[in-house]
Formats: sequence, C-alpha cells, structure tokens
Amino acid sequence: MDEHSELAGGVFAERRAKLAAWRAAGDVYPTKYQPRHEIGTLNETYADLEAGQDSGDVRRIAGRVMARRVHGKLTFVVLEDSSGELQLFAQLDSLGAERYAAMEHVDLGDFVGAEGTVMRTRRGELSLRVASWELLSKSLRPMPEKFHGLTDVETRYRRRYLDLMVNDASREVFVKRAHIIRAIREFLDGRGFIEVETPVLQPLYGGALARPFTTHHNELERDLYLRIATELYLKRCIIGGLDRVYEMGKDFRNEGVSFKHNPEFTMLETYEAYVDYNFVMDMVEQMVAEAARAVGDLKVTFRDHEIDLTPPWPRLTMRMAIENETGIDIGADDARTVADLQAAIKAKGLDESVPLAPAWGAQVDELFSECVEPKLIQPVFITEHPLETSPFAKKTPHDPRFVERFEGFIAGMELSNAFSELNDPEDQRERFVQQMQDLADGDETAHRLDEDFLEAMEHGMPPTGGMGMGIDRLVMVLTGAPSIRDVVLFPALRG
Repeated sequence: MDEHSELAGGVFAERRAKLAAWRAAGDVYPTKYQPRHEIGTLNETYADLEAGQDSGDVRRIAGRVMARRVHGKLTFVVLEDSSGELQLFAQLDSLGAERYAAMEHVDLGDFVGAEGTVMRTRRGELSLRVASWELLSKSLRPMPEKFHGLTDVETRYRRRYLDLMVNDASREVFVKRAHIIRAIREFLDGRGFIEVETPVLQPLYGGALARPFTTHHNELERDLYLRIATELYLKRCIIGGLDRVYEMGKDFRNEGVSFKHNPEFTMLETYEAYVDYNFVMDMVEQMVAEAARAVGDLKVTFRDHEIDLTPPWPRLTMRMAIENETGIDIGADDARTVADLQAAIKAKGLDESVPLAPAWGAQVDELFSECVEPKLIQPVFITEHPLETSPFAKKTPHDPRFVERFEGFIAGMELSNAFSELNDPEDQRERFVQQMQDLADGDETAHRLDEDFLEAMEHGMPPTGGMGMGIDRLVMVLTGAPSIRDVVLFPALRG
C-alpha cells in the first residue's frame, strides 16, 4: 500500500458523512461558478497593493482548498486554481454565524467558490475578504500533503492527478510540454508545412524496425496494427503533391521500457520535397533552439549534464565516431564482413561488452550503441549509417554500404532520425525483399513488403528529406526530467 492510500480509510467515511450533511442542506455539486476571475491575474493586478489596504474591488474566485487555519472569529483558507494561489480572509462578523460555522466542515481538497473584495492583510498577504462562499465539490479522499509533496514514485505515475495536485514542479513540466509543442508547430507552420493526420490503425505496419501491437476489426474481419510510424503515409502525401507535411501524434511499439522508452509515445515526423538530409539537419537544430527558447534558454541541465543547444551542432560520420572511440575503422577493407568486424572487435578487447550480431550493419549498430552513443553528451549529428539498418534512405554516392542518414544525439540519447529519402521504387523493392529475408531469419523487427506503398512510389516521388523526432525525449531534455515517465502524463506501468 502506498503512502497515500493507507491514510484514506477512516477519512473517507468521515467525509462521506459530511457530504450527506451537505446534501441535506442543498446542492453540493453545482453546474458552474461564473463569473470567475483567474487567481494568477488577481495576484498580478494587485501586486502593488499595500499591507492593510482594501482595494474595494469585488472579485469572484474558485479553486481547490489547499490549507485552512481557524483563529476563533477569523478563518484563513488558501484556494488554488491552475494559475496560482490566493488566501480567503473569512470573518464571523461578515459572514454571519451560520455560514461561518459551515466553513469548519470544509476539508482540504474541496472545491470552493468565494466572492469578496481584494485586500492585503496587515502581515502583507494578498487576500479576498469573503462576503459569500459556496461549496462546489466535495473531496471524499485525503490529498497528499502539499508541503512534503508526493514522494512515492510509483504513486506519482499511477495516480498522476495526485502528483499534479501537490507537486508544482510536475505540473510545470506539463505546462512546458504544451509550450514546446506549440513552438514546434509554429516553427513548421512558418516554414510552409501543413499538418496532416494519417491512420493509427493500419492494415500493414511500417516505417520503422519494431514489433507492433495487433488488434482485430470485427466488421472488416481482419487484423489491424497500431502504427509504429507515420512515415509511409506521409510519403504518400509527398507523392500526391503536398510538398511539405508533418504529423505529430502517438506511435506504438511493442518493446521494452526504460528511462527513454514507453510503449506509446509522441512522435513528430516531417517530410519536405526537393531537399536532402543536410537541409533537414539545419532545420532540426533551429527547431530545437526555438522550442528551448519557448521554455527557457539554449543552455539546459539534463541528467547531471550541462547541455548547450546553440546551433550549429557538430556533424560526424558514424565511421569517424566509431574510429575515434574504439580505433576500429568500419570502412576499411579488413572490416567489410561481419566476421572481419567481429574479429576487430575482439582484437580491441571489446567482445565482452559489444553483443554479437548476425549481419555487418547490425554489428556496426551494436558497436556504436555500446561504445559511442553513451558518450555523445553535447548535441551532435551522426551521419552516414549502414545501408542494412536503413531501408528507406538513399545510398551515399561515395560508398554504397552507407546511406544519407543522420541521428541527432543529446546526453547519450537519440533525439531525431532523418534520411535523404529513397525514391527509387526498384531499389525500395530490393530493400523490402532483404527485410523479408531478415524476417524469415528470425528478426521480428524487420520491415514487411508493402506493395501498396511501392505502387504509390511507382507514380513518381520527388527528392525528399524526411525526419522523425521523439517529442517526449525532447521535453525530457528541455525540462531536465530524468525519465520519460516524468513527461508522459499517464505512462505505461506493470500491473
């Protein structure tokens, strides 16, 4: 039992009795409380009101009761709405004996509306001198102590409403998340992109290497998949003549959880015709900078690292990055096969930390993930990835084993992934066929052959730069939240 639940039993029964008394006296759940003034606005408007002064201005506020102190003929109640807190200054002489006595039965967590004049107490506390008040909603269960906060991590995630109720820092994260998303949309809209919506339920999943969630449609009598990416549908939009499109929405991948993985997550994907991945790199670093400015500045602290997001970010090929950290040149003639590469890994004494992989591209990815990725603290673009792990990217002109792809990293975490998109339908078919062979060989994340997408490509697709970015991870970096569970309101948890 968590720290909050164990307190609820007796209090619940006591408050239900109070609720019954309230019901007998009148309506305890009114449908509205209007007009109403935002508490934050009052705090700003009357910031210069002097101690002991009454403005004479009548205002109406409403919110949750966060504190209550009774001093004989005077009661102080702190109300909180989403914009801030304000004290109610309730006097026996002003309210009358009956309404003043009723206030003794108000509990922490109740919602109350009050009308009165804005004043500042002699001790300097901005307050509302209460002329009338009413109960708007009864809280039957106790709320956690706001002073101590809600410290049990499991309860914070499972009962996010309690976390938001008493932890100002948690609430601020989700306010900032909204500002970040708005800034990204404004950035893309300003560059001529249009926001579109593509299917969440798909007859064939694709656009990434991942295991899907499967469901069944009774009327259509067919299995459908929750999308793992929006890529292939957004490319259909490019083929159809929408030259700049983006979508921000939920993707779903049936994979493990970690501080940076959640089975459902918010992904941004953008596609722009007639540009390559170098152009997209410029866009990404500028977009992240705009999002950072929306909630702070370009220098942030994340997982004990001081991060500087100021563009331009360094650009480093995967070949160079691996060689710098391990001394292994994956582009050399003596590392062209998976056996050769594994021999080089063993010769460097890395075979115990780098898992073996069945193919050259997958082995390169394992080597990079174990030896390089954790050390990429400051923002950097890693370019030119192996062809075998990039079925939708164009080959580099100087070496067909690599593709025009980049991943953006911050604090050892992948933030974005982008390509010069493959637009040759015959090459794309060959990549699909290889992926199907990988599937037959046991790779559950391999891509299925999508004939409908190939047919669309055969109508002609312009040169295109495409990009995917994990919004949850970006919010983590910009708010300093250590886990993806801190930036997803209701994260997936074990039963």
